[in-house]
Amino acid sequence: MKFKHFCFFLFFSLFFIHCSKEQINGVNLDIDNDGIENSIDNCPEFANADQKDTDGDGVGDPCDTTPSNKVVCTNGFAGQFPCNGYDLLLHMPMSTFGTAEANDSWGWTDQTTGNEYVIMGVLDGTVFIDITDTDNPIYLGKLPTRTSSSDWRDIKVYNNYAFIVSEAFNHGMQVFDLTRLRTVSNPPETFTSDTDFTGFGNAHNIVINEDKGFAYVVGSNQFSGGPIFIDINNPLNPTIAGGFALGGYSHDAQVVTYIGPDSDYTGQEILIGSNGERFGANEVVITNVTDKSNPVNISKISYPNDGYTHQGWFTEDQRYFLVGDELDEADGNVSNTRILIFDLLDLDNPVLLTEYFGPTEAIDHNGYVKGNTFYLANYRAGVRFHDISNIASGTMTEIGFFDTYPENDDPNFNGVWNVYPFFNSGKIVVSDIEKGLFILQKQ
Repeated sequence: MKFKHFCFFLFFSLFFIHCSKEQINGVNLDIDNDGIENSIDNCPEFANADQKDTDGDGVGDPCDTTPSNKVVCTNGFAGQFPCNGYDLLLHMPMSTFGTAEANDSWGWTDQTTGNEYVIMGVLDGTVFIDITDTDNPIYLGKLPTRTSSSDWRDIKVYNNYAFIVSEAFNHGMQVFDLTRLRTVSNPPETFTSDTDFTGFGNAHNIVINEDKGFAYVVGSNQFSGGPIFIDINNPLNPTIAGGFALGGYSHDAQVVTYIGPDSDYTGQEILIGSNGERFGANEVVITNVTDKSNPVNISKISYPNDGYTHQGWFTEDQRYFLVGDELDEADGNVSNTRILIFDLLDLDNPVLLTEYFGPTEAIDHNGYVKGNTFYLANYRAGVRFHDISNIASGTMTEIGFFDTYPENDDPNFNGVWNVYPFFNSGKIVVSDIEKGLFILQKQ
């Protein structure tokens, strides 16, 4: 009999406790007295009237036992940063890296482990960050500059090696074996390069055609600032194979194994140079660099209201080329951010199809295409995202943004330097000059 009474008491108690969490006598409960009924409260045990859920996982912040670095873009903001359509997965300020400013950035995916790494240029070197788990990022270390500090550093990747150039005097090219990042035991480390290539001094940029194993260094002290052709098929023993001076100083470039609509050049190596001169010609220069001993200029094209031709990128079908002029906004030649869209149906006769103007006065910097999206590092306007699926009709539409510089959108040189959108995971790398590293993700 005592056992039966005990079972009845236990059943009744459990039933009462369960029901009391939601309601008693048909009255909805609010056990934390925050004005939100238990049934719809994302954290019923602790008062949170604002229902704040920073990482967007459905669990209110006071109850979230697995906090995340993620900050969801809600009502136009991710924390202090204005946004539209893109969440913040991670922010690492410049203090993390022991230096004052960042510049260029690139990414590397370890095909053996699947891990994703950011390679970011800073004033005094290059830093490496494992962002595979953005809730637990690892700052692995820094490769110091080869000579002196510089505001300008550029990185590209080929066959698990990073190739780094800088405007620092006599810097040359540092080569770093990225597989070393797998075994960093006590981060952050101070790294040494695997090779220092001294075939040139300072340079502004480096471009790599991974199909052919060639790097193209531009803005150096050779070939009048035009591209130097460097064979990197053996990454630890780069060799100069030629260069091209006739197009003038090249600020940046893209080199592709051509698959575009002009059948005259199918399978050829084509270099598109953004050739800027502060008080001279500002042009897009197209060159056939297949034969390194005999590069051939195909064509060049200028455009109105120029300031300084800065950088450009092909659409994936290699029909259109999107170019940014870095100084047209700052000089007052145009009123808002401008992107020039060139139609390269015929490489011998490029045509300026149209000009896109953004919603702010900010200066455009680096831009890249992935699929039907154009990703633009827009200095004080942050990073902007554009749908280019109707580019054939001259249409480019902004579909989102993340503003790392909320103070204003003036045409000055602060904020986002670069955006890297090529990780298969969808993580988007943003390097901000003053605020450091941001990792974003589309909602």
